[in-house]
Amino acid sequence: MTDIKACIFDLDGVIVDTAVYHYKAWKRLANSLGFDFTEEQNEQLKGVSRVRSLELILGWGGVTKSPAEQEALAAQKNTWYVDMISHMTPAEILPGAKEFVEACRQAGIKTALGSASKNSMMILEKINMLSLFDAVIDGNKVSKAKPDPEVFLKGAEAVGIPPAQCVVFEDAIAGIEAAIAGGMKSVGIGSPTVLGEADLVISGLDKMSLEKLKEL
Repeated sequence: MTDIKACIFDLDGVIVDTAVYHYKAWKRLANSLGFDFTEEQNEQLKGVSRVRSLELILGWGGVTKSPAEQEALAAQKNTWYVDMISHMTPAEILPGAKEFVEACRQAGIKTALGSASKNSMMILEKINMLSLFDAVIDGNKVSKAKPDPEVFLKGAEAVGIPPAQCVVFEDAIAGIEAAIAGGMKSVGIGSPTVLGEADLVISGLDKMSLEKLKEL
């Protein structure tokens, strides 16, 4: 058993669920181009970059756009998305997330956020959780996407804890792979069939405890 001294949390799907806003923004974009976009198709965009997501959506709609037009469309989608998340409230924190982060801090465990989102700071401010993290490493501070471990290694460095004493909380396969690549323990949030590589899989942070943390 390693003594865990830091917990690093992904944002989307772990602390909050902004996927619904990405879906609404992409759907609005597809509708503006004359076709529809389903929730099933949206599942295929999880963990995929904005540029690649747009390519897939245009493909599904049978629409061809020049690179410059694609850039404008991606920017338009992001504007709509940012407008939606700017109205988020603490009511959107996923069950147990705030309580578990607070429990970690009370136990003297460092807390960091490791997210690809460039809007992490704004979301944390809107849900009143910014003060609960010792460090926030987001899309503005990293150049490599998960499964590269850069975001989590920077998180560990920012809180001054060696990777072997960190545990990552993630809802995506790429995130779990990034944690493993970084030499960290990992807790998957979601389905054991999908996140089987994680050291522990739970349905949400409401099922997590300091006792389970010690057992990792």
